[in-house]
Amino acid sequence: MGDFLIIPNQILKIAILSSSLLIAQTQKPPPKFLELKNQLENYGFEVIIELPPKRGAYGLLKVPDKKIWINPVVFDLEFSMPVIIHESVHAAQLCAGKGKMKPLGLKLQPMKATRRLFLRYRNIHRQNLEREAYTVQTQPNSFELATNLLKKYCKK
Repeated sequence: MGDFLIIPNQILKIAILSSSLLIAQTQKPPPKFLELKNQLENYGFEVIIELPPKRGAYGLLKVPDKKIWINPVVFDLEFSMPVIIHESVHAAQLCAGKGKMKPLGLKLQPMKATRRLFLRYRNIHRQNLEREAYTVQTQPNSFELATNLLKKYCKK
């Protein structure tokens, strides 16, 4: 029976060591990511680089708290920019709605590949919010669009 107590402790030590190695391997955010993060923080949003409270999410905006979570795995997967741009669009939507999520009425057309990502939402309001976020994040000038939307709709 004593051997069974040792095995869980060994597994726990291995898990802790593995987690430490994974955290140590996380790449640094690109400069434009940090610029957008700082802009969001200047508008009163808290940007947290850790696992979002919603399982499986790469990014998440909690409306009442103005908190934006960015899953650290996006740096290793090298798509941190689309994630923070997506969440920045949601931040602009929150600012435009003065505390409630409001579509911005963007005239951009979504790429066909992104349609499945926002059409999965049954609520048409949520579909419109996500359509705008996915559409902006896939534009060639997505960074500029996101920063301009924040400037237009958010106040310091």
